Amino acid sequence: MNIIKTFTSPDLPLGDVLNKVLEGKTQIPEFQRGWVWDDDRIKSLLASISLSYPIGALMMLKDGQTKVRFKTRLVEGVELATIPHPELLILDGQQRLTSLFQALISGKPADTRDIRGKSIKRWYYIDIEKALNPAIDREDAIISLPEEKILRNFRGEVIADYSTPEKEYDAQLFPFRNIFSSSNWRAGFNKFHQYDGEKVALFDRFEQEIIKRFEQYQVPVIQLEAETPKEAVCQVFEKVNTGGVALTVFELLTATFAADDYSLRDDWLIREKRFRSNKILSKLGNTDFLQALTLLATWARREQQLKNGVSPDEATAISCKRKDILNLTLEEYLKWADSLTTGFERSAKFIHMQKIFSHRDLPYTTQLTPLAAILTILKDKADNDGIRSLLAQWYWCGVLGELYGSAIETRSAKDFSEVLIWINKGTAPTTVIEAAFNPARLQTLRSRNSAAYKGIQALLIRTGARDFRTGISIDDQSYFDEAIDIHHIFPQDWCIKQNIPASRYNCIINKTPISAKTNRIIGGNAPDIYLTKIEKSAEIDSNRMDAIIRSHVIEPALLRNDDVEKVWQEREKALLSIIEDAMGKSVLRSWSNSEDTFSEPEEPDDEI
Repeated sequence: MNIIKTFTSPDLPLGDVLNKVLEGKTQIPEFQRGWVWDDDRIKSLLASISLSYPIGALMMLKDGQTKVRFKTRLVEGVELATIPHPELLILDGQQRLTSLFQALISGKPADTRDIRGKSIKRWYYIDIEKALNPAIDREDAIISLPEEKILRNFRGEVIADYSTPEKEYDAQLFPFRNIFSSSNWRAGFNKFHQYDGEKVALFDRFEQEIIKRFEQYQVPVIQLEAETPKEAVCQVFEKVNTGGVALTVFELLTATFAADDYSLRDDWLIREKRFRSNKILSKLGNTDFLQALTLLATWARREQQLKNGVSPDEATAISCKRKDILNLTLEEYLKWADSLTTGFERSAKFIHMQKIFSHRDLPYTTQLTPLAAILTILKDKADNDGIRSLLAQWYWCGVLGELYGSAIETRSAKDFSEVLIWINKGTAPTTVIEAAFNPARLQTLRSRNSAAYKGIQALLIRTGARDFRTGISIDDQSYFDEAIDIHHIFPQDWCIKQNIPASRYNCIINKTPISAKTNRIIGGNAPDIYLTKIEKSAEIDSNRMDAIIRSHVIEPALLRNDDVEKVWQEREKALLSIIEDAMGKSVLRSWSNSEDTFSEPEEPDDEI
């Protein structure tokens, strides 16, 4: 059986590895973060090599122009008039390699940080006698000096000066910058000490026990083959990167596009600023945008292939998974980015029409992805009442069916293509067919973490709920001006006094949109008391008050009688009717009433 290897793992001399960095043959992909190692970690790293201790394997990607094109940069500290094409890209080990390069062969002080995180420049030295003393910890033999190689006290007075080679010889401090070219320094050291036998012998031991360890040190290097796809590069980077910071698909695609001198990050900042001004899109992320764009790009590829006679089974699948985002071309991004930006703004307008006014009340941010892609294709056609009604049915089936809480990439792709087919007189999408709402769910929806909870609040506003005190219908202006939120109908304090369980009084059946000021008037009073107070303070007659109460699908007579059980029974029926209307399908009333049947599905925080 042939074994397919996607990598090699040679041990390479440290000097050779660092020379490739110096020559620019080993570079860093643009998605890597900057160099951040501090002074103490560099000294510890040098101590480990001086003792021939392992410092961990490096991981490199061989030049992959055929599979992976990344914008690259030189390792910090490398200066070249002409930058060559890299042979290797550093995936793991950037911090170690940069530290070693700057400390050992750059010929300049290393850029590092002190214990407080302040940027400093340091030269690294090893005390020859201390390094050869087994009773002294090796790290204690290694010191770092400021750029001028002079140590001062807090008054600025010089307490040690190593600014010339002669002062280095006298202090017996060997500079690490000479570790791979020690002969000239040794000659100067011997001459300075007038070829004293003890000093010559001392350096002989130092050369054998310290310098040779650096010269002979072998670094294990895992080299990924050039054919490694971008998806695998991203996954491998996240698994092995010792910095512990996750690499996002946006950063990897940014590095890819940068190879064509296009700044995806700058482009996103412009679009992000535009989205931030929209209350619904204010938290839209770059990954959300790339997912929607990938739906459009894969859809366009598939459509073109089908026109060219490719069979549906062999044509590109419509998808927005990580690997598909990473396969986006710059041409595809530029083709769709502007129209998709408009598509997201159309989606916000559509959401607003559903009486959802802010990102905080958005049931699923993830459902915006297929919605924006759909509206990008439909454009003005989406304003037609018939099409808008179909979109609303699909949207509410996703929300109330709680179908965008997991496996969102697969559902987004299916919904994108199936909704477009449905609008063009095809069959209903899977989300509409599969969506179902269990009546018992009303008793378990207790917090805004649940998409259905947020959705039912919006449906109450959509069906005409008016504020108890002002009597005005809730629109975007009154929603923010009056600080509308969802509050208890039978107040919590009152329910506690009636020994009603929290699981009952905190469920959505006992919640409704009310302004902050109205809620303060309600306080902890029974409904018959707070309704009287509201009528008096707001000068509302009882008939008008009853009409306002009915706008919240509450029977006024039952509420005025503080008949909590009958209010909830009747309101549960009314809420189910509203849900049925939004989903365009009947709710099966005989479903389970067990709270154990349900959990509180929360909107996922996806990191692709």
